[in-house]
Amino acid sequence: MCQMSLILLLGIMFLSWGIVVEAEYAKYKDPKQPVGARIKDLMSRMTLQEKIAQMIQIDRIVASPNILKTYSIGSVLSGGGSTPLPEATAFDWVNMINGFQNGSLSSRLGIPMIYGIDAVHGHNNVYNATIFPHNIGLGATRDPELVKRIGAATALEVRATGIPYVFAPCIAVCRDPRWGRCYESYSEDHKLVEIMTDIILGLQGDPPTNSRKGVPYVGKKKNVAACAKHFVGDGGTTKGIDENNTVIDRHGLLSIHMPAYADSVIKHVSTVMVSYSSWNGQKMHANHELITGFLKGTLKFKGFVISDWEGIDRITSPPHANYSYSVLSGILAGIDMVMVPLNYTEFIDDLSYLVKNDNIPMDRIDDAVRRILVVKFSMGLFENPLADLSLVNELGSQAHRDLAREAVRKSLVLLKNGKNGTNPLLPLPKKASKILVAGTHIDNLGYQCGGWTITWQGFSGNNYTRGTTILGAIKAAVDPSTKVIFQADPDSNFLKANKFEYAIVVVGEAPYAETAGDSMDLEMLDPGPAIINNVCAAVKCVVIVISGRPIVIEPYISSIDALVAAWLPGTEGEGITDVIFGDYGFTGKLSRTWFKSVDQLPMNVGDAHYDPLFPFDFGLETKPASGIVARTTSAAVVESRYLLSTVVVIILNLYFTVIQVLAKLTPFKPLVLKM
Repeated sequence: MCQMSLILLLGIMFLSWGIVVEAEYAKYKDPKQPVGARIKDLMSRMTLQEKIAQMIQIDRIVASPNILKTYSIGSVLSGGGSTPLPEATAFDWVNMINGFQNGSLSSRLGIPMIYGIDAVHGHNNVYNATIFPHNIGLGATRDPELVKRIGAATALEVRATGIPYVFAPCIAVCRDPRWGRCYESYSEDHKLVEIMTDIILGLQGDPPTNSRKGVPYVGKKKNVAACAKHFVGDGGTTKGIDENNTVIDRHGLLSIHMPAYADSVIKHVSTVMVSYSSWNGQKMHANHELITGFLKGTLKFKGFVISDWEGIDRITSPPHANYSYSVLSGILAGIDMVMVPLNYTEFIDDLSYLVKNDNIPMDRIDDAVRRILVVKFSMGLFENPLADLSLVNELGSQAHRDLAREAVRKSLVLLKNGKNGTNPLLPLPKKASKILVAGTHIDNLGYQCGGWTITWQGFSGNNYTRGTTILGAIKAAVDPSTKVIFQADPDSNFLKANKFEYAIVVVGEAPYAETAGDSMDLEMLDPGPAIINNVCAAVKCVVIVISGRPIVIEPYISSIDALVAAWLPGTEGEGITDVIFGDYGFTGKLSRTWFKSVDQLPMNVGDAHYDPLFPFDFGLETKPASGIVARTTSAAVVESRYLLSTVVVIILNLYFTVIQVLAKLTPFKPLVLKM
């Protein structure tokens, strides 16, 4: 009898254990299940509050493990300059992010959050990271294979700090250099911008050949989810005013500003960020026709659409004047994840109210959450939610600095070499009795890097990250017997008292970002003009311009022997000396038209009134003195990519025409909340 009781008891125990195991099994946690089945299972378990929370991205300054656990927040970001500590190491970043992630994993359903950061020219927020040239310089290289390698290197440095998501690349087509974000654009020419979307393949990895169109793809733990921004037309605003109105017809929008998005979707970009700007008076954050109709419908984009920082607030003027209306308009337009980034409870309350009162259909919420989960599953976040320390040595590695140095070399554009086109000054001899180095930008790493470096607006000086200034690079490059005299702003008496064989003058713009960089005069930082006039009147001089766009140079050009556009080269100043001293030849070509006067603006290649100082695609070439051959992309390859982009534009125009006809037959009528 006792034996029978024991057997019965054991049987009940095993049965109970099986029931518990069965109860604990969740299909969405099973990596053997198809992604679609996992998402369906997870969404069936989620409450409305949990779904809305997945649509929220908050800044790290308001985040905590407990908040992520309590609210099941979908994403966290670092805004420009938002770091765990001053001069934070990769270890500091990993520990902070894992702390947040452990909060998410301890929530009811354990949905991992996704951490995002601006990495627009390398891992630019982070101390000791490699800072690559800004996009305007990369456009001058005409080398999509190079930017793909830069994307892969950036991904490694971002992953080294435990971050799996970057708000890059910017694929704006800057049509007016007065725009404060022009340096974030590869070119005024959409065809050049299109081929540079290969950076997405570097960031995310090469997708399998049989991948479904528009479905996000992130290859491995060394890759990151990318974000094409800012959708759409942000580079075409009137007078280049940031966040302003782009006045252009549909054909122009589709032909100039949209093609790079088609390329990005083809390359399986994971996310798309919406622009603050308007199109013909309608805020892009509220544009259902383009976000839902065109991006998600026509282009078949399957990732998620994210707002810009407090982007939905700016649907109204002034911002946040009617927040419920802004939430309604933005979500109905097709925004899936909202960068709140501070007052998340207000967003939760307003969106919950709108859904419960049938102002926003549940289908729209489910669509948003499904897209967010597609990205999270595609990047393996459910299987590998926590960062590890295996990649910390990738941050600022020598291999990445060598790559950045190569990018600097290829980005330099030689605009003048010899007065009256004779007696070229470049390349400079490394061996000379005495040379002068001068200018506002010759010994300032922050100026070299520009905005979006360590802080949002950039910095001045040499103490906030690691790199090589142009002055340091010159001293390292010249012969030991050459005497290098540094005088930032030499006066005439100093110049007369010394016999210099030649002078290197480095001038340009101070750092800026976004609206702070809008400029109606595009003048260089004082006393740059005076330095040029004084030095170049007394000594043979090469002037190197450090700027995020073409600036006023025409009044001074006659006195200059050689002129180099170096853009915003980043931390590796030796890339400049590699070329001016002849180890490599100049190969860069202008990715932007260089104007004579700001009165000509806007002026772009192909315009009827085109009368530039230096035209688009201009750039003198020199041969390397040492016989080193610089690596370049085949002209035939670039030309074939240009032809392909033209075909894409034609197809998009046909698509758009059909969409417009269908829209007239069944027009979309957005719901309006009366307040």
